Amino acid sequence: MGFTKRKLAELEKCYSIAALDWPEKNGFLVASEKEDACLLFSQEGEILDTVWTSPGGVMSMEQLPGGKGDFLAVQRFYGPDDADNAQIVLAFPREEGGWTVRTLCKAPYAHRIGILRRGGLLWLLVCCLKSSCAWPGDWRDPGACYASPLPRDPMALRSCPGLKLNRVGKNLLQNHGFCKLRRADYDEGLIGCEEGTFLYTPPETPEGEWEIRQLCTVPSSDSVLLDLDGDGKEELGCLSPFHGNSLVIYRQDDFGNYVPQWKYCRPEKETAFLHATWPCLLGGKPAWLVGWRGGTQGTMAITWDETRADYHAELLEQPAGSANVMHYVNSSGADVIIAANREHDEVAMYTCAG
Repeated sequence: MGFTKRKLAELEKCYSIAALDWPEKNGFLVASEKEDACLLFSQEGEILDTVWTSPGGVMSMEQLPGGKGDFLAVQRFYGPDDADNAQIVLAFPREEGGWTVRTLCKAPYAHRIGILRRGGLLWLLVCCLKSSCAWPGDWRDPGACYASPLPRDPMALRSCPGLKLNRVGKNLLQNHGFCKLRRADYDEGLIGCEEGTFLYTPPETPEGEWEIRQLCTVPSSDSVLLDLDGDGKEELGCLSPFHGNSLVIYRQDDFGNYVPQWKYCRPEKETAFLHATWPCLLGGKPAWLVGWRGGTQGTMAITWDETRADYHAELLEQPAGSANVMHYVNSSGADVIIAANREHDEVAMYTCAG
C-alpha cells in the first residue's frame, strides 16, 4: 500500500488521540501522558490551538456528539501506580477564544472512556485499570467499569453540577483495553482485561440493565472485533497479555467459540509492549492498525490478502514507538493515520501513497 510520513509536532510522551470537528471540518486532538499539553490539529496536520498546557496524564479523549467542539477526557492518570487523582473533564471552546476545562467527576485509575449511544440515549462508559495502589506494582484491588447517562442536550454538560458513576458488572483485573464498536442503531464497548474480552452493550432506557457478554478467556491488553477476511463473521484480534508481546487473531468456529486463526510471526521479544490499536477501513478494506512501544517499536497495518488467503502485515514505520493511533479519510479522499509516537515524543502523520 505504501505510506509517506510527516512529523507534525514534538510533544513529550504524547499518548492520547481523538477526532474532533473544528469547526465544520475534521481535525484531531493529541495529548500527553505526562505534564504537557493537549494540542488541536487541523485535518491537514497544522496546529490550530492549545486546549490546555496541564494537567497531563491524558489516557483517553472523545468528542461529545451534538456539541460544538466539546469533548471529554481523562486527566491525571500518570501511570498504573499513580492515578489516585484521575478525573473525567469536559473541555469546550469559548466564543471569545481559548478553552474552558471543568471537572465532571473524580474517577481514580480511569484509563479509557467511551460515549455509547442506544435508544436515543448517550452513555459514558469509564474503564478503570484498578481501584487502589499501595506500592509499585500493587494489583490486589481490581478495576471495573462504571457508567453514567449523559444529558440529551449535549450543551447541558457545560453547566451541570457533575456526573455520578455507577458500577457496571464485576471486577476486572488490569482493565486496560477499550474499543468502541458502531452497530447500525447502537454502540457497544469491547473491554480487554486479565479475565479475557467482554462486550458491553448499553441499555435502551435510563433504568435498564447493561448486557455483558464474555467472548474469550485469553488475557487481553486490548481487543478489536472486525470482519477482516470478509466471511461475514467478525474476527477477534487480541494483544496479550497486559502490555504484552503476543498478537493473535481468532475466528469463530461452528459453535460460536473464538479459536486461534493467525499469529504475528515475528519473535515476541521484538513486539514487546504492544499498545496502539485501531480497527478501520484502508482503501475501503478492513484493517487493524497495531503498534508496540518496546522491542523494534513498529507500527503496522494488518489486512486480508485474498490472493494468498492469509493475513498481510505492512509496516508503516520502525522504530516508531506508538502508544496510540487513529485513522481518517482526508478531504482529498486519502487514508491518513495519526500516531502518538510516545517513545520519541513525536506526533506523526502517515498518508497512504495509493
